[in-house]
Amino acid sequence: MATLMAVALMANLMMNLEKVFCWLKAIRFAMKIETFKQGIFWYLTNVFYLSVIIIHNMEKVKIYNVVELKMGMVCTSSLFLHGIFNKRNILITVGKKIFKLYLLGGIVFFYGNTAFSQLPDAIYKDNIKAVRFHMYGNQESLPVYKMNSTDQLELNFDDLDANVKSYYYSFQLCDYNWKPVDISPFLYTKGFTQQRIVTYRYSSISLTRYTHYQATIPDRNTSLTMSGNYILKVFLDGDTSKLSFTRRMLVLEQKASIGGEVMQPFTPQLFKTHQKIQFTANINGLNTFSAAQQIKVVILQNNRWDNSIKDIKPTFVRGNTLEYNTENNCIFSAGKEWRWLDLRSLRLQSDRVQKADYKKNSTDIFLFTDSDRTAQRYVYFKDLNGMYLIETYETINPYWQGDFANVYFSLMPPNGVPYVDKDIYLSGQLTNYDFDDETKMIFNVEKGVYECKAFLKQGYYNYTYIAIDKNNMANRNDLEGDYWETENGYTILMYYKSFTDRADQLIGVGKINSRTDKPGLSF
Repeated sequence: MATLMAVALMANLMMNLEKVFCWLKAIRFAMKIETFKQGIFWYLTNVFYLSVIIIHNMEKVKIYNVVELKMGMVCTSSLFLHGIFNKRNILITVGKKIFKLYLLGGIVFFYGNTAFSQLPDAIYKDNIKAVRFHMYGNQESLPVYKMNSTDQLELNFDDLDANVKSYYYSFQLCDYNWKPVDISPFLYTKGFTQQRIVTYRYSSISLTRYTHYQATIPDRNTSLTMSGNYILKVFLDGDTSKLSFTRRMLVLEQKASIGGEVMQPFTPQLFKTHQKIQFTANINGLNTFSAAQQIKVVILQNNRWDNSIKDIKPTFVRGNTLEYNTENNCIFSAGKEWRWLDLRSLRLQSDRVQKADYKKNSTDIFLFTDSDRTAQRYVYFKDLNGMYLIETYETINPYWQGDFANVYFSLMPPNGVPYVDKDIYLSGQLTNYDFDDETKMIFNVEKGVYECKAFLKQGYYNYTYIAIDKNNMANRNDLEGDYWETENGYTILMYYKSFTDRADQLIGVGKINSRTDKPGLSF
C-alpha cells in the first residue's frame, strides 16, 4: 500500500510539472522578455528544485524531482526508484539532486524566441506593404476610437503575393507604456475575440501585382468594453503564431478635458531651438487624491511614438484641475518643416524627381540629391508633419489602383565628407520611424553622397534624415536644424489607473498646434 501511495504521488507530481511548463509556454508570448526571464529562473530555482518529504511508518520517504530541460522542451527523465523494504520503513529515493538544465537549450528557449516578441508597430512579413491604420476618412489622424460613439477606424494594407489569404485580427490590451496586460480578452472584448478580414480586391492597372485588404474597426460583431492602449494584431488562418503585422490603437472614454499651448522655453540654450508644452486638465468623476501616482501623461509630437515624452507629474493639483507647467519638462526639439516627395503620378514627374526608369514590370524613381539644411534659415510651408497620404492623380481608387515604385534617395553631406562616427537614416512615417538596415543610408565614396532605396506606393510623402551616434544610439540629430517657430502638432494622452484597476484607462486626448498664423515668410 505504501509503495502504491508513493508511486501515485510521483505521478501526480509529474502531471503538475507538465501543466506548469505548458502554462509557462503560454504566458511566454504575453510577457516582456526581460520580465519572463526573471520570473522563470526564480521559478526554476525555488519550485522545480524541490524535495517532498513523506512520513510513513515513522520513517522518511524522500522524493526528488528529476527534470531535464532541453531546447525549450520539458522531458521528465527516468525516475529511479530504489526501494529498501522491511517491516518498519519504506525508502524511495528518486535521483537525488539530479536537475539537468542544458545551457544551450536554455539560451535557445529564453533568448531565441525574440522573433515572437510583439512590438506595438511592426511588420513581420516582407510581402506586407502600405499599412495604413487611422480614423475613417482621415489618413493624418491617430487611430483613436471613442467608446459608445459612432466613430470608426480604417485599416488598409497590401499583400504582394497577389493571392487570397485568410487574414484575421484581434486586440491585445496594454498599459500606458504598451506592455501587454495579463487579463483574459473576454474581460475587454464583447463578442468574437477574432475577426476575419473579408474585404479584399486584386490590384488593377498597376504594374506591381498585389491584393489589397481593407477592414472597418470595430466590427459590428465585436466591441471593446475597456478604454486604454490596444495592439491590433493581424495574422493568418486564425493562428496568432502566424503574425503578419501589428499596429497601435487607442480607445478613449472621455473623462478629462485638456487644453494647452506651445510656448518658447525660457532656458537660454533652448530658447531659439525648442518648443515647450504647457497644459491643464479638468477631470470629472474620478478621485485625484493621489494624482501623481494615478494619472499618467504621454505627449506625442506629430503622431510620433519614437520621441514621445511620458511620466510627467502635475505641477499643481487644484481640486479636479491638474496643471502641467514646469520649465524643464515637456520640451521637444522644434525641427524644421519636412522635406516632401510627390508620387501621386509616376508619369508626370514632380519637382523632386530627377529621372525615372520605366521597366516592363516596375518603375524606378531617382530623386534630386538633398543637402544638409542645418545652416539654412527657417521658412514656413505647409507639410504633413512627417506623415504620408496614399493618393493618385490618374485613378479612381488609389488603394487598389495605385502602383509601387523603387525610389532612390541621396544626401550630400557638407563638402562631400561622411559624418564622423554617425550613421545616417531615412526617416518619417514612410519608414515607420524605424532605424534598421533597410532605412540606413550607405555612403558612396565615388559620388560623395549617402544613398538608400525605398519601395513606396503612389502618394504624397514627407521625410527627413536622422544622424545617429554610432557609440550611443540614443543620441539622434535631425539634419534639418531646429527653429522654435516650426509648425508642429502635439497630442496629449491622459491615462488614469486607480489602485484597484489592472489596466490604465485612457480618459482624455488633447490636441494643440505650435502655430496658428502660418505666414509663409522667412524669419
